[in-house]
Amino acid sequence: MRNLVFLLSLFIFLFTSCKESSQKEVENEVEETSAEENDSENTENKKTILFFGDSLTAAMGLDPSEGYPAEIQEKIDSMGLNYEVVNAGLSGETSAGGKNRINWILNQDVDVFVLELGANDGLRGIPVAETKKNLQEIIDVVREKNPEVEILLAGMQIPPNMGPEYTSAFRNIFPSLAEENDLYLVPFLLEGVAGVAALNQQDGIHPTAEGYEIVAENVWEVLAPVLKSKE
Repeated sequence: MRNLVFLLSLFIFLFTSCKESSQKEVENEVEETSAEENDSENTENKKTILFFGDSLTAAMGLDPSEGYPAEIQEKIDSMGLNYEVVNAGLSGETSAGGKNRINWILNQDVDVFVLELGANDGLRGIPVAETKKNLQEIIDVVREKNPEVEILLAGMQIPPNMGPEYTSAFRNIFPSLAEENDLYLVPFLLEGVAGVAALNQQDGIHPTAEGYEIVAENVWEVLAPVLKSKE
């Protein structure tokens, strides 16, 4: 960059007889080059928030721009925080599927990792111990590859179809993991949305765009202080 400025300065000095308009053009080019380099540096220095989840993260049935990760990015940008959101949601994903693809997903440094998996396990009646074990393995891999990472765990609940014992045990997976691993916990991702027909699509499971605005607020309440502390 210094060499570039030096050469341009020399060019201006040698041709001082040129018209003022020509000198202005050179100065403008210098300014544009500096601006482009600054933009490039800002992009390279951005910290990464990775949302790793299932169809709730992928915004199934909607454009991804209407999902809660996109809503979070808007909040980040409005506050001028230096973070970039990566949406790694995959519809139909279970905790086992997430465990199998986590190494592939972690092909970049991650500063904040938001883990939203387990709902499909619960709906399929997968043993609670198995779901918890898979989530624990994901957490372990994330920390091994990114020792300084902050992890947010999205709590989930399921309808009582599987019986009260299973339902209760499933709900307790998330606060238990959060306590054992010192994670930040979103108590229930779909708080204020689950069971509200107007905020869910026709399947009654996946939020509408309006529903995702509430989901984003649920996540932001926990995430915002974390991001500010890492600035």
